[in-house]
Amino acid sequence: MSSLSFPRPGALLAGLAVVAAALGLAAWCSAMPGVGHELSISALFGFAFGVVLQRSRFCFYCVSRDFFESRDARGLLGIVAALAVGTFGYHVLFGAFLPLPVAGRLPPGAHIGPVSWVLVVGATAFGLGMALSGSCISAHLYRLGEGALTSPIALIGALGGFVLGFLSWNTLYLDTLQSAPVPWLPHSLGYAGSAALQAGLLAVLALVLAWRHRAPEPPADSRWWQRRWPATTGGILVGFVAVLSYLRVGPLGVTAELGSLARTAASGTSWFPVRLEGLDSFAGCATTLKETLWSENAAFVVALVLGSFAAALSAGDFRPRLPKAGEALRALIGGVLMGWGAMVALGCTVGTLLSGVMAAALSGWVFAAALFPATWLGWRLRRHFGW
Repeated sequence: MSSLSFPRPGALLAGLAVVAAALGLAAWCSAMPGVGHELSISALFGFAFGVVLQRSRFCFYCVSRDFFESRDARGLLGIVAALAVGTFGYHVLFGAFLPLPVAGRLPPGAHIGPVSWVLVVGATAFGLGMALSGSCISAHLYRLGEGALTSPIALIGALGGFVLGFLSWNTLYLDTLQSAPVPWLPHSLGYAGSAALQAGLLAVLALVLAWRHRAPEPPADSRWWQRRWPATTGGILVGFVAVLSYLRVGPLGVTAELGSLARTAASGTSWFPVRLEGLDSFAGCATTLKETLWSENAAFVVALVLGSFAAALSAGDFRPRLPKAGEALRALIGGVLMGWGAMVALGCTVGTLLSGVMAAALSGWVFAAALFPATWLGWRLRRHFGW
């Protein structure tokens, strides 16, 4: 195959048009009074994140399934690479924002959450949900850009799951979460000890994955712009985007806007709680009542979809397909489980796991430890019942 070939002019022009739309969104946001600068930067980070996710297929369920089915560990190694880059980057930034990790103080905005059985149950529900729906929430967003028509159904289900999470929140908070510890590793180990411990754990994980890895058959020859980026390249880029995002705007996360939409839509109804006890005091992908159309997370998510759309158009990956009725129902149920899990765990695979582990939050590690067995169970259920 010629290395000098290029995408079809029509596909290239369509991709460039979407890039122009994303840049136009960032410019339009920057003109808003007050928060325009932050919205604009969020949009640029979201666009970069969408491109990287689409080109490297950075999907927590897909890479887990590859390992379960064929011991292909490349995708999981990509996640480990992202966590390693983020760990070192976050710890460097923490030294600037909070020079001494003294007890009672946490770095601003970092996704460090309470650890309890609620977090374990939330992560388990999320893992089952992403296995049933076929992707985590961030992957459903980038698959929107590929024309995946199952993803809107899963995201609608997630909105319903968030509402169920709000309805159960006060009981969970008053009985458990208000007294649950919020462990942050630097409080006990200092920054150097925390970074060394996380680097050691990630190195062990990488060695185990490399030991269990079975190299897949080489892919059929394809043109350079159609090839999937190596998973480790995608992971390293995700790590850099995460660190820069924390430095300029805040930690990566994709569920705050979804949850805020669900909370705003349901609030004011007779059956919705008047108060959500303690919810607004937590960092992470916590939700708020929307008072304006645009938020930093909304700009990030919209630009993420545009970034994926531009990359998919240029690479020929934009292939809309109507789901069958069974697929649609499975996506809806999976979305509800993901929405409930993300709400009570204060985030998803991006917010609580990725940003949480990078921030040396024990909640991120606990979320990961509960998520992957549940994902395996969901994958087994799908195989057993032929879903």
